[in-house]
Amino acid sequence: MTNIVAATAGHNACFHSLLLLASLLFLACTPSAPPPVADEPALSPVVVEMPRAILSDGSALTLELALTPEEIQTGLMFRPTLAEDRGMLFVFDEERFPSFWMKNTLIALDLVFLDNTGMVVDVIADAQPCSAEPCPQFVPERPARAVLEIAAGRAAALSIVEGLEIGFERVPGYPVLEN
Repeated sequence: MTNIVAATAGHNACFHSLLLLASLLFLACTPSAPPPVADEPALSPVVVEMPRAILSDGSALTLELALTPEEIQTGLMFRPTLAEDRGMLFVFDEERFPSFWMKNTLIALDLVFLDNTGMVVDVIADAQPCSAEPCPQFVPERPARAVLEIAAGRAAALSIVEGLEIGFERVPGYPVLEN
């Protein structure tokens, strides 16, 4: 009986030792949180500066750009509103007589036609939406390199008239800078 008790006691001691060793190994292999980094700079949101049209009185319009054939074709179609301080600028590879129509456009617009330098060459005010063909075509009196679409009535409210020079910020390749 002494041999059985001694064997059981030895077996229990061995079992406890193995259990202690397994616990230590488990704790050693458990990942811990990395230590805090002192003076880590705070991440700030990225601010994207939108293209803008700058008017002679210093006011500005935030612009969407229509540069690709798909963007030019779609324009402001299907938009239910256009904020007073917003517009869309269509930029072409060269001066031409662009033809605009209001098919599938839901809001009336002013069309401001511009030359290479950003000078207004024509304004067509209050171009009305068109839901069924034939839709009227809006073409400037003189060739244009770009067209600024803004909400109807805004050209008059902002004193945008033929001969006015409009400045542009963050519009790739426009106005065209002379060498």
